[in-house]
Amino acid sequence: MLEIKHLSGGYGQLKVLSDINFTVADGTMTALVGLNGSGKSTTINHVIGLLAPKTGEILLNGVALQTDPVAYKRQIAYIPEQPVLYEELTLREHLEVTMKAYTLDRDVAWARAEQLLTIFRLTNKLEWFPTHFSKGMRQKVMIVMAFITDAPLFIIDEPFLGLDVVAVRDLLHLIDERKATGTSFLLTTHVIDTVEAHADHFVYLKDGVVDQQGAVADFARLVPELVEEG
Repeated sequence: MLEIKHLSGGYGQLKVLSDINFTVADGTMTALVGLNGSGKSTTINHVIGLLAPKTGEILLNGVALQTDPVAYKRQIAYIPEQPVLYEELTLREHLEVTMKAYTLDRDVAWARAEQLLTIFRLTNKLEWFPTHFSKGMRQKVMIVMAFITDAPLFIIDEPFLGLDVVAVRDLLHLIDERKATGTSFLLTTHVIDTVEAHADHFVYLKDGVVDQQGAVADFARLVPELVEEG
Protein backbone atom coordinates (compact mmCIF):
# COMPACT_ATOMS: atom_id res chain seq x y z
CA MET A 1 0.00 0.00 0.00
CA LEU A 2 1.16 3.51 -0.86
CA GLU A 3 0.29 6.09 1.78
CA ILE A 4 0.71 9.81 1.20
CA LYS A 5 0.16 11.79 4.39
CA HIS A 6 -0.06 15.58 4.56
CA LEU A 7 2.38 15.99 1.68
CA SER A 8 3.36 19.54 0.81
CA GLY A 9 6.16 20.29 -1.62
CA GLY A 10 7.34 21.71 -4.88
CA TYR A 11 10.49 23.00 -6.56
CA GLY A 12 12.91 24.99 -4.42
CA GLN A 13 11.00 27.88 -2.91
CA LEU A 14 8.04 27.31 -5.24
CA LYS A 15 5.29 25.51 -3.35
CA VAL A 16 3.10 23.44 -5.69
CA LEU A 17 1.40 20.88 -3.42
CA SER A 18 -0.44 21.60 -0.19
CA ASP A 19 -1.48 18.93 2.34
CA ILE A 20 -1.99 16.02 -0.10
CA ASN A 21 -3.53 12.90 1.43
CA PHE A 22 -4.47 9.66 -0.32
CA THR A 23 -3.66 5.94 -0.40
CA VAL A 24 -3.28 3.32 -3.12
CA ALA A 25 -4.34 -0.05 -1.75
CA ASP A 26 -2.93 -3.42 -2.82
CA GLY A 27 -4.41 -4.73 -6.06
CA THR A 28 -6.02 -1.44 -7.05
CA MET A 29 -5.46 1.36 -9.53
CA THR A 30 -5.78 4.98 -8.50
CA ALA A 31 -6.09 7.54 -11.30
CA LEU A 32 -4.45 10.85 -10.44
CA VAL A 33 -6.49 13.28 -12.49
CA GLY A 34 -6.27 17.00 -13.19
CA LEU A 35 -5.69 19.66 -15.79
CA ASN A 36 -2.26 20.94 -16.82
CA GLY A 37 -0.53 22.58 -13.87
CA SER A 38 -2.72 20.90 -11.26
CA GLY A 39 0.23 19.17 -9.57
CA LYS A 40 0.04 15.63 -10.97
CA SER A 41 3.64 15.37 -12.16
CA THR A 42 4.90 17.14 -9.05
CA THR A 43 3.11 14.57 -6.91
CA ILE A 44 4.67 11.75 -8.95
CA ASN A 45 8.13 13.30 -8.60
CA HIS A 46 7.70 13.30 -4.83
CA VAL A 47 6.45 9.70 -4.77
CA ILE A 48 9.41 8.40 -6.80
CA GLY A 49 11.87 10.41 -4.71
CA LEU A 50 13.03 13.04 -7.20
CA LEU A 51 11.69 15.76 -4.93
CA ALA A 52 11.88 15.90 -1.15
CA PRO A 53 8.67 16.75 0.74
CA LYS A 54 8.64 20.05 2.59
CA THR A 55 6.20 18.50 5.06
CA GLY A 56 4.43 15.16 5.43
CA GLU A 57 5.55 11.64 4.66
CA ILE A 58 5.27 8.96 1.98
CA LEU A 59 5.13 5.27 2.92
CA LEU A 60 5.18 2.20 0.69
CA ASN A 61 4.31 -1.03 2.46
CA GLY A 62 5.39 0.59 5.70
CA VAL A 63 8.77 1.77 4.35
CA ALA A 64 9.30 5.53 4.53
CA LEU A 65 10.94 7.26 1.59
CA GLN A 66 12.68 9.71 3.90
CA THR A 67 14.21 7.09 6.24
CA ASP A 68 15.02 4.19 3.86
CA PRO A 69 15.02 5.47 0.27
CA VAL A 70 16.75 2.40 -1.20
CA ALA A 71 14.28 -0.13 0.21
CA TYR A 72 11.45 2.22 -0.75
CA LYS A 73 12.53 2.69 -4.38
CA ARG A 74 13.14 -1.03 -4.92
CA GLN A 75 9.39 -1.48 -4.67
CA ILE A 76 8.56 0.85 -7.56
CA ALA A 77 8.39 0.36 -11.32
CA TYR A 78 8.10 3.75 -13.04
CA ILE A 79 6.98 4.55 -16.59
CA PRO A 80 7.51 8.29 -17.22
CA GLU A 81 5.56 10.45 -19.64
CA GLN A 82 8.71 11.02 -21.70
CA PRO A 83 10.64 7.78 -22.29
CA VAL A 84 14.14 7.78 -20.80
CA LEU A 85 16.52 5.44 -22.62
CA TYR A 86 20.30 5.17 -22.90
CA GLU A 87 21.25 5.97 -26.48
CA GLU A 88 24.36 3.75 -26.33
CA LEU A 89 22.45 0.62 -25.21
CA THR A 90 20.42 -1.75 -27.36
CA LEU A 91 16.95 -2.91 -26.36
CA ARG A 92 18.47 -6.20 -25.18
CA GLU A 93 20.96 -4.33 -23.01
CA HIS A 94 18.21 -2.16 -21.52
CA LEU A 95 16.40 -5.30 -20.43
CA GLU A 96 19.59 -6.80 -19.00
CA VAL A 97 20.27 -3.64 -16.99
CA THR A 98 16.71 -3.71 -15.61
CA MET A 99 17.07 -7.36 -14.58
CA LYS A 100 20.31 -6.60 -12.73
CA ALA A 101 18.93 -3.45 -11.07
CA TYR A 102 15.95 -5.37 -9.67
CA THR A 103 18.03 -8.54 -9.00
CA LEU A 104 15.58 -10.62 -11.04
CA ASP A 105 16.04 -14.29 -11.84
CA ARG A 106 17.41 -14.02 -15.37
CA ASP A 107 15.59 -17.04 -16.83
CA VAL A 108 12.25 -16.02 -15.36
CA ALA A 109 12.75 -12.40 -16.40
CA TRP A 110 13.67 -13.29 -19.96
CA ALA A 111 10.65 -15.58 -20.28
CA ARG A 112 8.47 -12.69 -19.19
CA ALA A 113 10.34 -10.28 -21.47
CA GLU A 114 9.80 -12.50 -24.50
CA GLN A 115 6.05 -12.51 -23.88
CA LEU A 116 5.99 -8.74 -23.52
CA LEU A 117 8.16 -8.18 -26.60
CA THR A 118 5.70 -10.29 -28.59
CA ILE A 119 2.72 -8.34 -27.26
CA PHE A 120 4.26 -5.00 -28.22
CA ARG A 121 5.75 -6.26 -31.49
CA LEU A 122 9.38 -5.67 -30.51
CA THR A 123 10.70 -9.23 -30.78
CA ASN A 124 12.87 -8.52 -33.83
CA LYS A 125 14.27 -5.28 -32.42
CA LEU A 126 16.44 -6.54 -29.56
CA GLU A 127 19.63 -5.30 -31.22
CA TRP A 128 18.20 -1.89 -32.09
CA PHE A 129 19.45 1.30 -30.45
CA PRO A 130 16.97 3.93 -29.21
CA THR A 131 17.81 6.24 -32.11
CA HIS A 132 15.90 3.83 -34.37
CA PHE A 133 12.76 3.86 -32.21
CA SER A 134 9.77 6.14 -32.72
CA LYS A 135 8.22 7.90 -29.70
CA GLY A 136 5.60 5.16 -29.43
CA MET A 137 8.19 2.40 -29.67
CA ARG A 138 10.29 4.06 -26.96
CA GLN A 139 7.22 4.12 -24.76
CA LYS A 140 6.67 0.42 -25.42
CA VAL A 141 10.28 -0.28 -24.38
CA MET A 142 9.63 1.51 -21.08
CA ILE A 143 6.50 -0.59 -20.56
CA VAL A 144 8.36 -3.84 -21.21
CA MET A 145 11.17 -2.82 -18.83
CA ALA A 146 8.67 -2.07 -16.08
CA PHE A 147 6.54 -5.18 -16.52
CA ILE A 148 9.45 -7.64 -16.36
CA THR A 149 9.85 -6.59 -12.71
CA ASP A 150 7.93 -7.84 -9.68
CA ALA A 151 7.52 -4.35 -8.22
CA PRO A 152 4.48 -4.11 -5.90
CA LEU A 153 3.75 -0.54 -7.08
CA PHE A 154 3.68 0.72 -10.66
CA ILE A 155 3.68 4.46 -11.26
CA ILE A 156 2.67 5.42 -14.78
CA ASP A 157 2.72 9.07 -15.87
CA GLU A 158 0.39 9.89 -18.80
CA PRO A 159 0.97 6.46 -20.38
CA PHE A 160 -1.18 6.76 -23.48
CA LEU A 161 0.58 9.67 -25.18
CA GLY A 162 2.19 8.33 -28.35
CA LEU A 163 0.75 4.81 -28.07
CA ASP A 164 -1.41 3.37 -30.82
CA VAL A 165 -4.86 2.04 -29.95
CA VAL A 166 -3.69 -1.58 -29.94
CA ALA A 167 -0.83 -0.79 -27.54
CA VAL A 168 -3.23 1.09 -25.24
CA ARG A 169 -5.50 -1.95 -25.14
CA ASP A 170 -2.55 -4.26 -24.46
CA LEU A 171 -1.24 -2.03 -21.66
CA LEU A 172 -4.63 -1.92 -19.95
CA HIS A 173 -4.86 -5.71 -20.19
CA LEU A 174 -1.44 -6.06 -18.54
CA ILE A 175 -2.51 -3.69 -15.78
CA ASP A 176 -5.64 -5.75 -15.13
CA GLU A 177 -3.57 -8.94 -14.96
CA ARG A 178 -1.11 -7.47 -12.47
CA LYS A 179 -3.85 -5.94 -10.34
CA ALA A 180 -5.33 -9.43 -9.98
CA THR A 181 -2.04 -10.57 -8.39
CA GLY A 182 -2.06 -7.73 -5.83
CA THR A 183 0.07 -5.16 -7.66
CA SER A 184 -0.93 -1.52 -7.11
CA PHE A 185 -1.01 1.21 -9.75
CA LEU A 186 -0.87 4.98 -9.55
CA LEU A 187 -1.58 6.45 -12.97
CA THR A 188 -1.79 10.09 -14.01
CA THR A 189 -4.08 11.32 -16.74
CA HIS A 190 -5.80 14.52 -17.90
CA VAL A 191 -9.15 12.79 -18.30
CA ILE A 192 -10.41 9.51 -16.96
CA ASP A 193 -12.27 8.14 -19.98
CA THR A 194 -9.55 5.73 -21.12
CA VAL A 195 -9.04 4.09 -17.71
CA GLU A 196 -12.59 4.36 -16.42
CA ALA A 197 -13.25 0.62 -16.74
CA HIS A 198 -9.90 -0.31 -15.16
CA ALA A 199 -9.32 2.16 -12.31
CA ASP A 200 -10.80 1.69 -8.85
CA HIS A 201 -10.34 5.13 -7.34
CA PHE A 202 -9.51 8.63 -8.46
CA VAL A 203 -7.80 11.61 -6.88
CA TYR A 204 -8.62 14.93 -8.53
CA LEU A 205 -5.95 17.59 -8.07
CA LYS A 206 -6.74 21.24 -8.59
CA ASP A 207 -4.20 24.00 -7.97
CA GLY A 208 -2.01 21.67 -5.91
CA VAL A 209 -4.66 20.39 -3.52
CA VAL A 210 -6.92 17.33 -3.49
CA ASP A 211 -10.21 18.82 -4.62
CA GLN A 212 -12.09 15.50 -4.76
CA GLN A 213 -11.36 11.80 -4.38
CA GLY A 214 -13.41 8.62 -4.30
CA ALA A 215 -14.58 5.65 -6.34
CA VAL A 216 -14.24 5.99 -10.11
CA ALA A 217 -17.97 5.31 -10.42
CA ASP A 218 -18.55 8.63 -8.64
CA PHE A 219 -16.15 10.66 -10.79
CA ALA A 220 -18.73 12.23 -13.12
CA ARG A 221 -20.85 13.32 -10.16
CA LEU A 222 -17.96 14.68 -8.11
CA VAL A 223 -15.97 16.33 -10.92
CA PRO A 224 -18.54 17.35 -13.56
CA GLU A 225 -16.41 20.21 -14.91
CA LEU A 226 -13.60 17.87 -15.96
CA VAL A 227 -16.04 15.44 -17.58
CA GLU A 228 -17.46 18.28 -19.64
CA GLU A 229 -14.01 19.52 -20.65
CA GLY A 230 -12.79 16.00 -21.44
